[in-house]
Amino acid sequence: MPVITCIEDLKRLHRRRAPRMFYDYAESGSWTEKTFRENTSDFEDIYLRQRVAVDMSGRSTKTQMIGEDVAMPVALAPVGLTGMQHADGEIKAARAAEKFGVPFTLSTMSINSIEEVAEATTKPFWFQLYTMTDEDFVSRLIQRAKDAKCSALVITLDLQILGQRHKDLKNGLSAPPKLTPSTIANLMTKWRWGIGMLGAKRRNFGNIVGHVKGVTDTADLGAWTAQSFDPSLDWDKIAKIKEQWGGKVILKGILDADDARMALKVGADAIIVSNHGGRQLDGAQSSIRALPSILEAVGDQVEVHLDSGIRSGQDVLKAVAMGASGTYIGRAFVYGLGAMGEAGVTKALEVIHKELDVSMALCGKRTLSEVDRDILMIPENFEGRWQS
Repeated sequence: MPVITCIEDLKRLHRRRAPRMFYDYAESGSWTEKTFRENTSDFEDIYLRQRVAVDMSGRSTKTQMIGEDVAMPVALAPVGLTGMQHADGEIKAARAAEKFGVPFTLSTMSINSIEEVAEATTKPFWFQLYTMTDEDFVSRLIQRAKDAKCSALVITLDLQILGQRHKDLKNGLSAPPKLTPSTIANLMTKWRWGIGMLGAKRRNFGNIVGHVKGVTDTADLGAWTAQSFDPSLDWDKIAKIKEQWGGKVILKGILDADDARMALKVGADAIIVSNHGGRQLDGAQSSIRALPSILEAVGDQVEVHLDSGIRSGQDVLKAVAMGASGTYIGRAFVYGLGAMGEAGVTKALEVIHKELDVSMALCGKRTLSEVDRDILMIPENFEGRWQS
């Protein structure tokens, strides 16, 4: 194993080892990618206050997310096509998360199915739901997640319409890859990936193919999602899905205080401040900038988590210090998966955990319950003063 000291190391390996279309799928945003870039750069504007001559012994990063014990306030975010980054990617990521002690969230658009991930793990994972126009399929998908003993349903709210991602269109993104001359030329340089995929359990969308009436192939991701995602999703439908699920519900994609208050009304157990990793509305605020207004709107009435832009343990610490009770990593664990499979996901978690633990200590705190905005130096007007 090469020496890995940061998430950027894993990113470089991922780029070398995964086919271009799948690396680009992970490492891209919509339109100009402004929001995609600011998700990470805005974290850099926040400074940490170093403290000295304090007792740093007996530290712990353990906490809870929606009542579940976690080794640190980090969950693996739902990422589509994970099983194309590395053979059996969802299974390997779920196993790494389980061993480390953090939640894993399976995407509707996963390669490995709900049932395959459940069979390969022992701890309940979370399932992320996209609402679709085929209500019968959605109902059956929810039941499959129940049967798999998933402990939470994560409903994504910000993908009723697919944002345009230029790289995916130019690469002809598909699962499995379409064998065009350019794709074949790129795949010939990714022999390690190819050998792994030969032995993969599955190379198409396991939650969809064979479960949607008349659908035997969803190779063209863009065309299928444009036809299938539900543009009429509203709060009444969300409430009905919550009732049908009957368990813990997390609502993902909240960037506006009014939407946060609506999430409270439908009884969400947690909300995720997220802009879909900058992959939907380009020009939207970064998640870390949007976080304070969401917290102000809901207070302590619901758990507030943060997604989009987390690349280090220091980012996790800053989000928690600002008031988030949990965070999500998507690209950070995908880099590890694409670089080294399950071992790479574990390494990503280890890197983030060490950065979180050491940074927390150097800020003079021993537990996350002690961490608050006092450890931060936030620029004036960071949260923005906007004309309406």
